[in-house]
Amino acid sequence: MQSAILPSEKVLVQLFNDSMVLFKPKDIVSGDFYWVEEKDDKVFFAVADCTGHGVPGAMVSVLGHNSLNRRINEYGLRDAGKILDTLTELVETTLNKNATEVNDGMDIALCVWDKKDKLEYAGANNSLYLIQNGELIETKPDKQPIGKYIKRVPFTTHKFKIEKGDSFFLFSDGYADQFGAPKGKKLKYSNFKKFLIELAPNKCSDIHNELDSRFEEWRGDLEQIDDVCIMNVKF
Repeated sequence: MQSAILPSEKVLVQLFNDSMVLFKPKDIVSGDFYWVEEKDDKVFFAVADCTGHGVPGAMVSVLGHNSLNRRINEYGLRDAGKILDTLTELVETTLNKNATEVNDGMDIALCVWDKKDKLEYAGANNSLYLIQNGELIETKPDKQPIGKYIKRVPFTTHKFKIEKGDSFFLFSDGYADQFGAPKGKKLKYSNFKKFLIELAPNKCSDIHNELDSRFEEWRGDLEQIDDVCIMNVKF
């Protein structure tokens, strides 16, 4: 069921000039998911990391996917921050947990592209990386999840004017948090960023293959500790 809701490669090819998704579930099903939808000359795309992995995480990921579709199709929302504001309300209501259980939900990076030269981003704990002219620019998220949270504030909508050659990366934490190498240490975001800067000039398909190869080389014989999901869209 989870595979059926994930966007196909054909959809990505139709909507973007060049794009890729590196999707590596820890188990058969994943708590990470990626989402793409087109509506009213806008393309919505996101990478989300749900609480847990395996079957529990996958159940929340299906809820998140369906909730995103409702935000834009039934409610007609187009602003990235407002989509996340109402998404968290729906997730809270559906999960129907008591106020002490604040960890059920998801982290997400959501983008809205108007197919011209503008892009919006809103994030719940998940950053957005833009590589522009060889430099990595990080736009940080609001430090709150989708789901129950005590000190909630409205999500921030960040706006970008797209320039030719811009490369955007959305991702969960599974890649950077993986243990490996000779001493069994975390790969860390510093190395992840170096990889992206180095690989960004290449085609997305080549970036996918190289990121996958470097992850497996780093992991070696150690167990994969979390789901991995990275989306790259080039303009």
